[in-house]
Amino acid sequence: MGMESSAESPQPVRTVLQAVGGWIDRLGAIWVEGQIAELNSRGRMTYMTLRDPVANASIRVLCETSVLRRQEPAPGPGDRVVMHAKPDFYQLKGTFSLRAKEIRHVGIGELLARLEQLRRTLTAEGVFDPARKRALPFLPNTVGLICGRDSAAERDVMENSRRRWPAVRFEVRQVAVQGDRATRDVIEALRDLDSRPEVDVIVIARGGGSMEDLLPFSDEALVRAVAAAATPVVSAIGHEQDAPLLDHVADVRASTPTDAAKRTVPDVGEQLEIIRQLRDRGRRVIKGGVDRELTWLASVRSRPVLADPVRETERLTEQVLEMRDRARRSLTISLDRAADGLGHTEARLHALSPATTLARGYAIVQREDGSVVRSATEPEVGETLRLRFAEDGLRATVDSLDGTAGPEPGPVQPEAVAPETAEPAPAKSRSAKAGGAKSGGTKAAGARTGASRKKPASGGSRAAKNKPETAADNGTTDTTEGE
Repeated sequence: MGMESSAESPQPVRTVLQAVGGWIDRLGAIWVEGQIAELNSRGRMTYMTLRDPVANASIRVLCETSVLRRQEPAPGPGDRVVMHAKPDFYQLKGTFSLRAKEIRHVGIGELLARLEQLRRTLTAEGVFDPARKRALPFLPNTVGLICGRDSAAERDVMENSRRRWPAVRFEVRQVAVQGDRATRDVIEALRDLDSRPEVDVIVIARGGGSMEDLLPFSDEALVRAVAAAATPVVSAIGHEQDAPLLDHVADVRASTPTDAAKRTVPDVGEQLEIIRQLRDRGRRVIKGGVDRELTWLASVRSRPVLADPVRETERLTEQVLEMRDRARRSLTISLDRAADGLGHTEARLHALSPATTLARGYAIVQREDGSVVRSATEPEVGETLRLRFAEDGLRATVDSLDGTAGPEPGPVQPEAVAPETAEPAPAKSRSAKAGGAKSGGTKAAGARTGASRKKPASGGSRAAKNKPETAADNGTTDTTEGE
């Protein structure tokens, strides 16, 4: 229930203090956990400050010295404790405090369980994810070092780093690495070095100690500060068996401060040896390449085409001349063979030509339509026929049919008659109106032919009336018949 007051009727200080004291007395005794920041014993009473290890909050605690000494060993500054205390309000000065009735050390098993729970929480948030870890620079420009004041960890890191690379530079921040102020001091130094652009890597180093001594490096606030840093962080806390949460969030974990120096700074001797090996390898590669090229050049120069270029030209000239002579011989032989073949073909064509047959005294009897008469029975009486000779021809009219054949005008050579050419009419005579001329040895054709030869005037008039046709006039027929 609130107190009634106003500007006209305010409550006095004693009344307010009494009311606050009454409210606090009604809270009863409670269990409180924290870290002892300060401790001062004065006779029978002991005064201490209990702080929250995570938040920036603290409270004054007083107890009898006997209560503190019940624990073995007695709690001291920096220890985590859990106490059973009753809230107390001192009305004369208006101060609030806790009066402890029992104080206990926080057990190791309980601490480990709490750290494991914190580790699981941070792992679920991705704070320990290996994907977010960054690689250290090969040769840092400046190394930031966070360590205790005049500590062995500081000497180990700096001496080993300068032994490996004498030109390395350090930016050192000496802070408290144990106790209630350790977490706050380390976080402030980390943020200061992270804000400096010349610092390429930050090393947080501390020597070995008990689990309680290393608890500040498992603080949640410090772990989150390292995760948020933009500069790579190397954790070198304690020894190999120590594993604070800082080791899980750091970009590189070093087992000791000496190992941190080896991981942060390269060894100048090793680098010079690597450079020497690379230079030797480069020389061998270049020398091998040059030797291969020289060998190839020597083999190319030893080839005949380069050793004696004129000789190669002469050889090619001889080949060209030989090919030219061979071409001439081949062309001459081909032309001779073609000429011989042409002569044989010409002789054969001349022997098989119908004009040759006609020149030996034969005639071809044709109708007006150009068809050849092959038998005396084919034409009709009164039909006009055309007699074709080697150089000229004449027309005749069938007068009568003579069934008997007269004597042949002369022996016929077998090769003079072409197999494909229409042979002249057989030696059967027909009587013609022009005097019974006999074609091919017949009586009628012989008489008519003789009459026409004896009477050129009559033959001339007949030729004027019926113009004789020569072999040239019937070239198409001759060709067809000859073929």
